[in-house]
Amino acid sequence: MSKAFTKEPDGADEDELAPEPAQPQGLKNYITPAGYARMQAELKQLLDVERPQIVSIVHWAASNGDRSENGDYIYGKKRLREIDRRIRFLIKRLEIAEVVDSGGQAQDRVFFGATVSVRDGAGQLRSVTIVGMDEVDPSRGRVSWVSPIARALLKARTGDSVTLRSPSGAEELEVEEIRYVELP
Repeated sequence: MSKAFTKEPDGADEDELAPEPAQPQGLKNYITPAGYARMQAELKQLLDVERPQIVSIVHWAASNGDRSENGDYIYGKKRLREIDRRIRFLIKRLEIAEVVDSGGQAQDRVFFGATVSVRDGAGQLRSVTIVGMDEVDPSRGRVSWVSPIARALLKARTGDSVTLRSPSGAEELEVEEIRYVELP
């Protein structure tokens, strides 16, 4: 089959097709110690386990001959590009990361690493933990320190009312509790 009829242009790099989210310019890459350790573990897993496995599959597939219709070779090379792209991303993010360890601190104000319980106008209580941009997990209540809710809560004290401005409008939140705990 001619290269003219394939979807991927000759020499196209996956980085150009699907770039990783960029760090907003001028902002620091704060991260918790647990988040930093998770990123290091992922990098180690990719470098020591996944990449060598895929390289051996691609090597085996390439030795089988015709590469143009060899699914193991084609998909192996694609997976290898994805792994390499993720490795480059993790290395860059870890190089610029500033680890902030606020676990166990007794502070009465909201800063990076705080777990904050807030009550909204309807009386519902919810809890959010302010973490780095690479650690966001809404299902676990972890929000980025640059998110609207974190920006509204920063420097607030227990009992303070803050205004959360979001695309859906302004909402008053009352700070019920501030804790600094070690994150898993």
